[in-house]
Amino acid sequence: MEKVSLKPYNDYCPQTLFLYGTYDENGNPDLGLFCWFSYIWDGEMGVMCSIGGNKTTKENIHRTKMFSANLVTEELLPIADHMGTVSGSDPNKMKVDLEFGQGAVLPVPVVNASPVNFELEVMQFIPLHDGEVMLCKIRNVLQDSSLSSDETVEQKLRRIAPVKTTCKHYFGYDGRDMGAWGEPGKSL
Repeated sequence: MEKVSLKPYNDYCPQTLFLYGTYDENGNPDLGLFCWFSYIWDGEMGVMCSIGGNKTTKENIHRTKMFSANLVTEELLPIADHMGTVSGSDPNKMKVDLEFGQGAVLPVPVVNASPVNFELEVMQFIPLHDGEVMLCKIRNVLQDSSLSSDETVEQKLRRIAPVKTTCKHYFGYDGRDMGAWGEPGKSL
């Protein structure tokens, strides 16, 4: 196979999407859409997340040192896309039809329609040039009780249909193109 050199990119490394849930300074839920999320090991499983630029969600995380990471499914994609394309300073951003619960261990908002919600506590912020990495402890995982069924992991994933992104497009669990960033949210 012949190889060619390119500028750095991640086109063939799709990332799973999560809505990061925080509370603003008035105690209202605030969500941001992010995909730079992966797992680490430091004596126990943890999470590393990255947020670039200035974001309201990042400000809230810095203030409280905790947040939720709510798995985005195909059903949630229009709202998630809206959360990822509308500025956190827009007073209408959170005016969507979405129900929130409360974390079971940490005081973080969780998206009730998401089948898997991580409650995360930031242990370390690692500043970068235009962003930062957060190393987090998983304090709790909430999951839809139907995921405790006898189905295989493949069957469960197919049923909940998590969304991934690459090349500024969303893709369904089956690889189907679900639109460019900014498109699914227009249906709201």
